[in-house]
Amino acid sequence: MARYTGPVCKLCRRQGAKLFLKGERCFGPKCAIERRNFPPGEHGQRRRKISEFGAQLREKQKARAIYGVLERQFAKHFVEAERRPGVTGENLLQLLETRLDNVVYRLGLADSRSQARQIVRHGHITLRGRKTDIPSALVKAGDIVAVGAGSKESEYFKMVQDTLTRKSVPGWLSLDIAALSGRVLSLPARDQIDSNVTEQLVVEHYSR
Repeated sequence: MARYTGPVCKLCRRQGAKLFLKGERCFGPKCAIERRNFPPGEHGQRRRKISEFGAQLREKQKARAIYGVLERQFAKHFVEAERRPGVTGENLLQLLETRLDNVVYRLGLADSRSQARQIVRHGHITLRGRKTDIPSALVKAGDIVAVGAGSKESEYFKMVQDTLTRKSVPGWLSLDIAALSGRVLSLPARDQIDSNVTEQLVVEHYSR
């Protein structure tokens, strides 16, 4: 499956904001935004006036980078968000938040969404009691997301279990540290999604 393999710190510098793509590194002094808070490239420090289209495109690219979704799949999520009743932008963020890889990240079982995607791909996660290796699988209210029985004894998940008490989960999820599992209490409302995305600009970009 295609995926972005370039330096993710450049994505943060391009957006001029922390996208939290490298886990703990983003909270320390080695964060690229802390060291070089300007776009990458030879002309990165020049001031440029951004057009309306540029602002819309940048916001769409930011959302894609945060959730680690390539263009074709992101566009499919947008089409599904338009089809659902309600506000399209909020529907889009809700779809992105309820992807299995994002839920694994939100539960604290991974330090970043890319790491969560790898964990799912390697078959360490069960959804509704069945092993799944599809990071884009969507969860529903009442679903149980858990570490598989055969993976709980691995050194990685033993280490993760020790750190979960220091992590918080959003209100639409609940976490059972002892069982290394989480339950989807409800679909997330807009005020429960802390991603720094102006979804209306994304909608305007696709509505041109």
